[in-house]
Amino acid sequence: MIIDSRAYARAGLLGNPSDGYFGKTISISVRNFGAHVTLYQSPELHIEAQPQDVNRYQNIHTLVESVNLHGYYGGDRLIKAAIKKFYEYCQSRDLKLENKNFTIRYHSTIPRQVGMAGSSAIITATMKALLIFYQVEISQEILPSLILATEKDELGINAGLQDRVIQVYEGCVYMNFDKELLERNNHGIYESLDPALLPRLYMAYNTELGKESGRVLNDIRLRYEKGDKTVIRTLERIAELAELGKKAIIGRDEETLHQLINENFDLRKKIMNISERNLLMINRARKCGASAKFAGSGGSIIGIFRDDEMLDQLILELKKINVRVIKPFIL
Repeated sequence: MIIDSRAYARAGLLGNPSDGYFGKTISISVRNFGAHVTLYQSPELHIEAQPQDVNRYQNIHTLVESVNLHGYYGGDRLIKAAIKKFYEYCQSRDLKLENKNFTIRYHSTIPRQVGMAGSSAIITATMKALLIFYQVEISQEILPSLILATEKDELGINAGLQDRVIQVYEGCVYMNFDKELLERNNHGIYESLDPALLPRLYMAYNTELGKESGRVLNDIRLRYEKGDKTVIRTLERIAELAELGKKAIIGRDEETLHQLINENFDLRKKIMNISERNLLMINRARKCGASAKFAGSGGSIIGIFRDDEMLDQLILELKKINVRVIKPFIL
């Protein structure tokens, strides 16, 4: 039996980055891009290396080009970490795994290092494939927490639950990461919203590489843990925007949602350093009349556009700074 498993890119519509600080978010799955894992039984356990994971280059120029395109870390470390964490989870809960091996390979079309959750998509797709292969059940609420633990415990990636929740649930999801709930249940409250209620959304992303998201968020984590009041209050307000956004989506209040999206980014800017390139992307989009905020940690943005004329203007203006505009395909 050949198992095919997929997990899609995501965009944070409201509330990020409060998900890592017991906040609230709304996210959408972006099926324009995804990670695809294939797994089948074999005599030995084999992780097939992809071209970006093989450390063999024609010359020094090829090496530099590969690093610029894929970064320093390939997908094989993500798959190894996912397999290890899956095994340990099953062991800790006395879930017996059949004595059989597999070959696993992955392919991803998610643009790298632009905040679309490409790493967690590979882990999520791997976890889904392992669940099918070993016929193990892990509840939908718990699976995102296991994926997050894989990244934090095994790989030292600084992240929150948002990406993993939307990649497991898909569609459009409102998430409440209340501290008491998380500590008691190891998951938050996750409520699916009808994507048909969403207004016209666009996404745009740099076609040149950005920074690894964990590095970007390190400073805010330190300030939060030290009790920085400005950071704490700002994150609380960002979380509140997601709650207000949920009401606006259900009520089809596009104007309020437009304002909330802009405020989300403006608040983020108060507590985090924004690169000139990312700020230029936001400003160009807003100059066209669209709302704009980061879809993740930087490198990609999301917002509302009014009509096809505005979308055409967005495409034209952002192309001038090597930024590609798409309409996210959610379902």
